[in-house]
Amino acid sequence: MQTLRTTVLAAALAVGFGMTAAKAEISIAVAGPITGSLAQFGEQMKRGAEMAVKDINAKGGVLGQQLKLEVGDDACDPKQAVAVANQLVSKKVVFVAGHFCSGSSIPASAVYHEEGILQISPASTNPKLTEQGFSNVFRTCGRDDQQGVVAGEYIAKHWKGKKVAIVHDKQAYSKGLADATKAELNKLGIKEAMYETINPGEKDYLALVTKLKSAGIDVVYYGGYHPELGLIVRQSAEQNYHPKFLSGDAIVTEEFWQITGKAGEGVLMTF
Repeated sequence: MQTLRTTVLAAALAVGFGMTAAKAEISIAVAGPITGSLAQFGEQMKRGAEMAVKDINAKGGVLGQQLKLEVGDDACDPKQAVAVANQLVSKKVVFVAGHFCSGSSIPASAVYHEEGILQISPASTNPKLTEQGFSNVFRTCGRDDQQGVVAGEYIAKHWKGKKVAIVHDKQAYSKGLADATKAELNKLGIKEAMYETINPGEKDYLALVTKLKSAGIDVVYYGGYHPELGLIVRQSAEQNYHPKFLSGDAIVTEEFWQITGKAGEGVLMTF
């Protein structure tokens, strides 16, 4: 939350010098999954932005002007993210804290780039976001290729000779993270025993669990978000199947434990 507060202040100061003295307010925005399966993260972003704006305005705002916060809900859907970006353009925002999912940030960034709007994502880790060459697009978090190296090295060190499966849900963040981990494993001479994809948002992943168990998979690296991994972990335990699960920073939420219960104990993550 402190990082987001600092980011909002820095961005507001940067764009504030370009505003005319006659303007009473500077419009900025926070955009993310306010609704949908990842709404818990959107709520965190919204609260952080609201607190940041309140603190800055209480100290006089930026160059004597108050900040006005707009909230955009993309539900982590790429098409909806582009619609949100265009809505924020129409509201003349000069800075966007967002989006959350890489799959939303990447298409939305094209809109912000065309309009010259500063975008800083606190959570989008896919390398493509900042490799597009857009001078107005930034992030305050690590990249998937960094997490993938760490995860790959860790698996190679601790489970050499074991059967490893790579699983992801086909979204930009998920695939990027899974493929980065796979690349590092392959670089270290370890070939995954299985590479699987799932459809996000489903309520039953027993078919995947059965396939992993039948193949004798010892280690499962999952690229994706907490709702799906939580179900996979819980359903694996229900089948008396207990491989070592590893994932990335998108499982950092209490809701993961609400889904897994005790079955979640021992799951590892990079962050």
